Amino acid sequence: MKKLSTLLLCALLMACGQKTEKKETEETVKAPKQLLTFKGKGDTGKHVVLVSGDEEYRSEEALPQLAKILSEHHGFTCTVLFAQRPDSPGIVDANYLKNIPGLKALDTADAMVLFTRFRALPDEQMKPIDNYLKAGKPIVAIRTATHAFNFAEDSTSNYVHYGNYYNGEKKEWTDGFGRLVLGEKWHTHHGHHKHQSTRGIIPEETKSHPITNGIENGEIWGSTDVYGVRLPLPGDAEHVVLGQVVNRKGEYDENDVFYGMRPTDDEIATVNDKEITVNETLMPIAWTKSYQIPNGKMGKAFTSTIGSSSDLMNEGVRRLLINGVFWALDMPVPEKANVNLIGAYDPSAYGFQTDEYWLEKQLKIEDLE
Repeated sequence: MKKLSTLLLCALLMACGQKTEKKETEETVKAPKQLLTFKGKGDTGKHVVLVSGDEEYRSEEALPQLAKILSEHHGFTCTVLFAQRPDSPGIVDANYLKNIPGLKALDTADAMVLFTRFRALPDEQMKPIDNYLKAGKPIVAIRTATHAFNFAEDSTSNYVHYGNYYNGEKKEWTDGFGRLVLGEKWHTHHGHHKHQSTRGIIPEETKSHPITNGIENGEIWGSTDVYGVRLPLPGDAEHVVLGQVVNRKGEYDENDVFYGMRPTDDEIATVNDKEITVNETLMPIAWTKSYQIPNGKMGKAFTSTIGSSSDLMNEGVRRLLINGVFWALDMPVPEKANVNLIGAYDPSAYGFQTDEYWLEKQLKIEDLE
């Protein structure tokens, strides 16, 4: 009888263990993806971390596509990070400024592609970014990365100096991350937003720059307008591509991904909506620069103010950004990099959305894979 009781007890414990194991397995399977990883084909041994998180230009759509191109065509292993609410892991919410899980991936990154806007991340998430920059590792910055961070005046963050409007005691950080690291912060719209597009002009002196490999003059086009910058850019910044402001020929269409603008538009703008003479002095839309933050090593940065998810429909824009990654990594830039789109790519028009929009959309990170 005692032996039988012992056998029954063992069977009961095994059954409970199997149920527990099954439950844990189911929970593991159901755990939502909070980041994406793309293994490089023909692995280059290089790890690129792409950080999305902007409310306007759909970096959550653009960066997975860039990561696919880098991994499928060029052998880079890529990790893509996303803004999301702590109570809704695995669901993109670009309006939530205070959480981008997975930034520890920067500890093993060879290059960072940054496409965020006015983020106010907690110290534990800012620290990997700060460590990365102190190590002098390369950065490729897209569009709103010139104003990647911003903190409230009463913030107690140890990284308030990264903010776009910083004007505190750390004088070297005046105007924040954008100015110190990239060469410029958020400044102005140079073109008329949603009405004037950008065409990339390659100046004679940079036609031999490796970042322009495989790109003909005028091929770069995007419906996002030119950003204004203060000239000359600081330090050793070098203009690679200039932005020509082009008028929309057709009718404005708020339901069109390009708002009625087209790559075939050919009327060169004379003024924007604020009566600024926009093409008298062409603003750089892509430039290189060395950087060194206090107590850090020297690094290199490539900045492109063109690159929204809809801009990536243009082959020239994609090649500009892919070339920029190769350049940042000190790798030979292909004569004409393969930048064919991977899979279906149907980007959204740029523009701000309400909090309710993101709550209703429930965009799963795994759906961007």
